[in-house]
Amino acid sequence: MRFIYLLLISIGILTAGCKENPVLFAGGYSEDNTENLMVFDFSQRDGATGAVNGINAGPNPSYFCFSDKHDLIYALNEVMNFRGEPGGAVTTLRYNREFEKLDELMVPYGGPCYISLSADGGFLLLANYSSGSVAVVRLDESGIPVSVSDSILYEVMEPDVSHPHMIMHDPAGKHIYVTDLGLDRIMIYNLDTNTGKLTQTDNGETNLPEGSGPRHFVFNKDGSVMYLINESGSTVMVFDVDENGGLQPVQTLPTTGADFTGRNYCADIHISSDDKFLYGSNRGENTIVVFKIMEDGKLSSAGNISCGGNWPRNFVIDPSGKYILVGNQRSDEISVFRIDDKTGIPEGPVNKISFKSPACLKFRN
Repeated sequence: MRFIYLLLISIGILTAGCKENPVLFAGGYSEDNTENLMVFDFSQRDGATGAVNGINAGPNPSYFCFSDKHDLIYALNEVMNFRGEPGGAVTTLRYNREFEKLDELMVPYGGPCYISLSADGGFLLLANYSSGSVAVVRLDESGIPVSVSDSILYEVMEPDVSHPHMIMHDPAGKHIYVTDLGLDRIMIYNLDTNTGKLTQTDNGETNLPEGSGPRHFVFNKDGSVMYLINESGSTVMVFDVDENGGLQPVQTLPTTGADFTGRNYCADIHISSDDKFLYGSNRGENTIVVFKIMEDGKLSSAGNISCGGNWPRNFVIDPSGKYILVGNQRSDEISVFRIDDKTGIPEGPVNKISFKSPACLKFRN
């Protein structure tokens, strides 16, 4: 009897210590009526994966975000015409072992390429690359998009044209930042959560060197430092963030190796879960660049490793911090790398997942 009692306690302890593996969501570009938003099981033990389910989330669900509060997925549709009307769209879905499509909402001007949730969870923020605009979408109490509360069409400045590529709030939720790849600038806004309108801050424009092409950014955990990757310039820039959200440049480093001579276009950027390393993707050199983050927030180069395929558009670090998964758009695959916990260098790939034109990878528990 005592043996059975001890055995039951042991089983309980082991069960309590076992965490359910997260699932990987992947979206991309699609030319026909295919399952273009997929879910994969992911093993944090060895990086193994297996397809679980998929759905057609409308044309080109090239980026998406989650609402944890409402257990929803918001996938943008990167098109200039949706269901015969000019504009892009947001498709709202729910996933609970099976996908359920709940709603579609048109977005003005078209060509959305990035979507994020506002800090209060009441709005979606969209950057529309092709049309040079941004949009704010109001959500109802259940999280369903109901209307476009604001849209800004940026002025065309010939010979350059506005190309917003990312829109997201800072960690504190005080300000919203927009990268404009076409006009080499970062715009800074406040969001009025009553009206759903964006208002540019007093220090609301940071101009970058010509030809930089700012694309994606990430903050450290306390929001005091922003790291920006520049698509056209193939550089990473470090900014100190002041108390009013203003950006002060402190460092610029190349993302490609010293011996690389071809054309390169940077894409994505992420920080390791322990805030010790910064990663960026190089399309052309086809590498993941690794930087070590110093105590003052500045960077030192740690190396470049092969992305495991062709054209690494997007990548994600799994919740355990042990793996990097790289979406190689032109080779139609997701490459899985194990991260060396001492050097921060990805090793592998230890696994590859076949997926058509991957453009967005995200985990959910």
